[in-house]
Amino acid sequence: MLSGRRLDLLDPSPFDIEIEDIAHGLARVARWNGQTIGDHAFSVAQHSFVVEEIAAHIAPGLAPRWRLAALLHDAPEYVIGDMISPFKAALGFDYRNFEDRLEAAIHHRFGLPARVPAQIKTLIKTADRASAFFEATQIAGFGHEESLQLFGAPPAGYALTIEPMAATVAEARYVERYHVLSEAAGYRPAAQAFDTE
Repeated sequence: MLSGRRLDLLDPSPFDIEIEDIAHGLARVARWNGQTIGDHAFSVAQHSFVVEEIAAHIAPGLAPRWRLAALLHDAPEYVIGDMISPFKAALGFDYRNFEDRLEAAIHHRFGLPARVPAQIKTLIKTADRASAFFEATQIAGFGHEESLQLFGAPPAGYALTIEPMAATVAEARYVERYHVLSEAAGYRPAAQAFDTE
């Protein structure tokens, strides 16, 4: 990694994971395999903070730690890239297991449980699909009806106009959002824990 960390992908250690590496990688990974309109790719970093925003819209008052989980929902892609869902399914259990271990290490590094509660996972998935709806209809060439069939309707009262950002802008925004959420959640990097008060 650019931070100098060496991450063992088969046995990832939380101590080799840095938010700056995640942000840098995700800002350079294109959603939709880069098959989008505009001067810049729509990055996984930008998608991630959109998902966090949508999750908070769906669940007002969502705790900062779960908003952080939403921001980090695609964090493993900083080293393994963004694969379309049908391809992930074709790769099967071994790929899912690999991704799960990397996600658990990332969560541990940033004070989250290895597996988030099912209710939070469902919320993040709903927000993820809503983001995909907006992406599909605005920048990936999908029609409205097709997107409704594939991703469902976005949440009521939420509107988004997508303007893909330059990688450096998306990277900086991702890191900034991380710091806001981790501070709000009471995360202390040295202790690698959340305040329990």
